[in-house]
Amino acid sequence: MSTPTLLQRGHELWSLVTQALNAAQPLAALAARVYLAQVFFLSGLTKIRDWETTLLLFTEEYKVPLLSPQLAAISGTAGELVLPVLLLLGLAGRFSALGLSVVNVVAVVSLAEIAPAALQQHITWGVLLAALAIYGVGKWSVDGLWIQPRLNRTAATGMALN
Repeated sequence: MSTPTLLQRGHELWSLVTQALNAAQPLAALAARVYLAQVFFLSGLTKIRDWETTLLLFTEEYKVPLLSPQLAAISGTAGELVLPVLLLLGLAGRFSALGLSVVNVVAVVSLAEIAPAALQQHITWGVLLAALAIYGVGKWSVDGLWIQPRLNRTAATGMALN
């Protein structure tokens, strides 16, 4: 029996690291979903707590392109209240991540001036939302635990019937 080479040992170690990282993916996706849902949902709650101020801000400060201030306020607030709940549950997860990405981009574009720290937060949120939209919201989601398995069974049954 030969002694494993340094390259073989390195490959075995890297395989263990890769397995651990793969096992951590559902937890990482859930953590990102919880964080983002909280950020956007709390922002939506702030808007509905003082609707008059929200309308004033959308009229005077936020210059949302193509929408009236009232429609922008309603759309933005609805997006911040509905999409985070979907994202948190992982129900229509990629759709909700893309929708919140639009809310995020519009928030940055609509402000004439944005502080560097605030811009950095929006960039961080954008990167996390992009990752969830591209890679999916993970196995620990309504999509992953309930919808996708049923779709797979339906597709397999449909193929068997053909």
